[in-house]
Amino acid sequence: MAQHTDLGKKGEEIAINHLVNKGYTIRDRNWYYQKLEIDIVAVDGDELVIVEVKTRSARIYEDLRDSISSRKIRFLVNAAEAYIMEHDLNMDTRFDVIGIKWFGEDKFTIEHFPDAFSPPVN
Repeated sequence: MAQHTDLGKKGEEIAINHLVNKGYTIRDRNWYYQKLEIDIVAVDGDELVIVEVKTRSARIYEDLRDSISSRKIRFLVNAAEAYIMEHDLNMDTRFDVIGIKWFGEDKFTIEHFPDAFSPPVN
């Protein structure tokens, strides 16, 4: 497995543990619709939460929120709509971003941005 894939999986595990510790219920992980993927689908209170996880090596300087392009937002919104329809859900939905900077040897920082973006209006 590629090193970036390993790092991404570690980041998703850290993000799931973070969410569970905050009281979220995890519904799905790595959910696919066609070629679109949602990293984590969770529930926080009465809200469905679509979570995008961005894991980066600490050597890379980048605000992790800036790595979510408008194209990625459209993909996430489309995948979320498919998830909601497939599971026949009627819940308020929000989009969170969790950023993880990996320093190696199980050393990391985590930033959680609830309601990080809103779906674009068509």
